[in-house]
Order: sequence, then structure tokens, then C-alpha cells
Amino acid sequence: GTHTSSTAAGNYVKSASFFGYAPGVARGMASRAHVAMYKALWEEGSATSDILAAIDQAIADGVDVISLSLGLDGVPLYADPIAIAAYAAMEKGIFVSSSTGNDGPTPVSLHNGTPWVLTVGAADFDRDLAGTVYLGDGTTIVGASLYLGRTSLKNLPLVYMEACDNKKLLKHVGYKIVLCESADVSDVNYAKFLVSSSKVAGGLFISPPAYNIYFQSFTFPGALISPQDGRTLLKYIKESPAPTATVRFRQTILGRRRAPSVAVYSSRGPSKSSPNVLKPDLVGPGTQVLASWPGNTSVGSIGSRPVYGPFNIISGSSMSCPHASGIGALLKAAHPEWSPAAIRSAMMTTADALDDTGKPIRDVGEDLAPATPLAMGSGHVNPNKALDPGLVYDAGVEDYMRLLCAMKYTKKQIITITRSPNYDCSSSSMDLNYPSFIAYFDANKSSSGARTARVFERTVTNVGDGSCTYTARLTPIEGFSVHVEPDTLAFKEKYEKQSFKLMVKVNASIKQGTAHGSLSWVEEQGQRVVRSPIVATTIKLNAL
Repeated sequence: GTHTSSTAAGNYVKSASFFGYAPGVARGMASRAHVAMYKALWEEGSATSDILAAIDQAIADGVDVISLSLGLDGVPLYADPIAIAAYAAMEKGIFVSSSTGNDGPTPVSLHNGTPWVLTVGAADFDRDLAGTVYLGDGTTIVGASLYLGRTSLKNLPLVYMEACDNKKLLKHVGYKIVLCESADVSDVNYAKFLVSSSKVAGGLFISPPAYNIYFQSFTFPGALISPQDGRTLLKYIKESPAPTATVRFRQTILGRRRAPSVAVYSSRGPSKSSPNVLKPDLVGPGTQVLASWPGNTSVGSIGSRPVYGPFNIISGSSMSCPHASGIGALLKAAHPEWSPAAIRSAMMTTADALDDTGKPIRDVGEDLAPATPLAMGSGHVNPNKALDPGLVYDAGVEDYMRLLCAMKYTKKQIITITRSPNYDCSSSSMDLNYPSFIAYFDANKSSSGARTARVFERTVTNVGDGSCTYTARLTPIEGFSVHVEPDTLAFKEKYEKQSFKLMVKVNASIKQGTAHGSLSWVEEQGQRVVRSPIVATTIKLNAL
């Protein structure tokens, strides 16, 4: 709670760092916001009633934003306390931001796929917290490390110990640096355990995508090495008669790679609980985030000695969520008349789909292939652009009620969510006025007269200048034709609404898998671009 709340609304702190890692000025997103904290999780466990009570109290206290770095895995909306409590918050005009979970890159692993909340995935950025390795031949390799000690390993023998899974052999190595090569994360953890209990000087661990470091630090001098750099190390050891290495810790290195990218652990869509609404909504900074920490709780250890400090570095979608929550607070302060859906829309339609090189954001969990909307939603949140989105896709209680009715929930289930017997299912629609689109097709029936087109209806509200015109720009979807009608929206005044239809149609037979594109409303003689991702997939709804 301390870490996430200071991320959302922490004040300025000069000379912040985590034992020398990530030094600089630290502050939260909305640094002048008032923070109200409600405890819902306990060490001995938590009940659904704890979560409901905490959120209900926040609503009663009149908060503007609720940040929820917690979630349940794929339960129906009527069985999800977060969805139920967030519905009540939405009714009161409170913006709710939630985390996707850390079960990526597995598909359909997303938590909090609730239509009336913002669902935030995690992204990496271009900062390495490192143990830098200097080989005897002059080669430099940057390893991932959060070792807290001051110790540096200076010009020590470097030996290759394969998987480092032989305790007896490690005991006889002596004061040297061992190089370990592991097939998966569990092997890395086992190797780290054996090396830490031996008397070697330190360890370098060649590992699969180095996400283990995102969740725990080294208790001894150690660093994770990428497979590519691991090959360099192995070649050096093989060819050198007396290989040596120096390792320096507490290193912070910026700008070594393109950023942002979707973190390997960030949970992926579609949403099990509401598959007709594309989730996640967007991603934000989630990997190795520095924020405040309570002084009575250790941040790690050096050997068996616990270490304490005012800051900690943690990774996860729980860290990206409060970034979005703080941005939501800023938008609420700038536009107090906006609904929670309008705030969410502003953040989604202005999110960055390109990284700092101008190329598509990449997915670490898919070998750095371009990220799909099922991984990053609309893209990486951009707070400055969200302040002035031009158009918003608004929605309210009646819209969500029509969706619940279309989901074929029983009267009891709907009342469980809304906590009110007053509901009307005389009209229903799966077509929520949402700033993204997902269409499902059956690859096995595409040639036998089954539905091969999906039509979406949307309404946008002009929140920009009084008089403006927007033109549709489509990024094509392979294997599909996409059409917008009308393709021009002309507004005469602020808050005027205009509607359009989007059709996604199969060109020929459907291939198994997922394809994606986008619809952008581009302001004529202006700079605003209102972008929405489009997904066409053969993932079976009944399998979610």
C-alpha cells in the first residue's frame, strides 16, 4: 500500500534511490492529491467482505479515484467483489483503476476485465538496474541485479559450473565467480540457492528472459545474464587460459534499448469475465518501479541479515496501476465534469502505440515481436495527451446495464452486481460504447454461411474546440476488410455527440489466430488523433 500510494500521489523527494540504484528526484503522478488508504488484505488472509467494505468506505468518504492493485482470476462479474464494488463507485462518478495481474505471457490470463474500470497492464522502460561485468579481455556485459551490498568483485577467476546444481562441486570452487546456465526460472532459483549457501565470491546466471530479477533481489553478489551475453561469457571462458571478471553493483544505466515494451509477466487478454470488451485497456510503467516503503518492513537482505530503507523497487501490474490512478486524478481535477468512462476513454485513445524510436511497441513475452492489443490494449499511457483528447467515448449506468442484460445473467446475478432491485432489461446490447473493438469469428464455420461480419455502433462526444471535423483513418487488418460509416464527423459545438458504425468483415476463409488494426479519428486542421485498437480473433468465447 505504501509503495502504490506513493506512486499515485507521492510528494517530491530529492536524492531518492534504492541503495544507489535508480537515483534522482522521486514523485508520484498526482503529487498534490490527498491520499485515503483502506486496508483490505491481511497476512492471515482476506475475505470478499474485506474488499467490499474497504471500497464501500472509500465511496462513502467521497473519494474521486480508487486504485486497486489486486484482483481475482477469471471469476464472473457477479462473483467478483472488485467488480461489484467498482460498479457502485462508477455510479457515484468515481474513477476506478485496476491491475491486470502478473500471469503473462499466457493468453486469457487477465484479471479485472471489468467493463466499468480501467484495466492496466505493465510495461518495461529503458532503465537497467545492473551488475556490470568487466571481463579480462576488456569486454563489458550488463547483467540485471538488485544486490544491495557495497561489495564489488574485483579481478577474480571466472569458472563455468554448468547448471550450478551440484552442491559438492560448488563447495570446492573457492573464492571465485561462478557462471551458471539454467533452462528455466525454477532452475535459476535453485542455482541461486546453492550458490548463496556456498563460499564462492559471487555468481552470474545465464537465464531465460530475465524476469526473475523483477520480483526478487540477490542476497549475495550476483547478476542475471541474457542468453546472448551468456554466449559471449562462455566463449571467453573457453578461449582464455585464465578467465577473470570484475563485477560492480548499484549501477543504473539508461537508454540501452527501445522503450517502452510490454513486460513479459503482464497478464494478457481477452477477459474471461467480459470477453466482448477488449482488455487490457492500456499499459503503464510496471517494471522495477522505485517508490516509498515503510521503515519497519525489510526491503531485502544481504546474506541472512535483513535490510531496511525508505524506498523499494518492485515490479508488477500492481505498480503500473497506480501510475494510471494518479493520471486519472489529474484528469479529474482538470475536467471535473468528465465521467469515469470519459476519463478512461481519454487515456486510452491518446495512448502511445509507438515506442521512443517511432516503431511499434514490442512484446518481451513474444520475443520482441510487435505487441498486440491483447497485450497492451490501446498502448502506453500518455498523460499530457490525455488532458486534451478531442473526442471521448462516454458510458454510464444504463449502458452497463444493457451489457449485463445481454450477457444473459439472471435477475439474482444482476442484482448482486448492481446491489439494487431496480433494473430494466427491456433493451440489451453487447455493443458497449467503448473506445476499442474486439470481434470473434469461428474459423471452422467461415465457409458454411456462418456470420462473417461484425458491426459495432459507437457514439463520440466532442470535448475539444467548439467547431471541428474529424476524418476516419483505418489501419488494415490482414484477412479482413474494415469499413466506417460515416467516415467524417463534423461537430458544431462542444459536448455535441456524433455516432458511427464500424464493420469488420472476413475477406475469405478465416485463419486460426488473432489479427489487429486500428481506427483513428483525425482532426482536420488540428493535432488531435483519437485512436482505438481493433482485434479480430478466432479464440472461442465458450473456452474463456
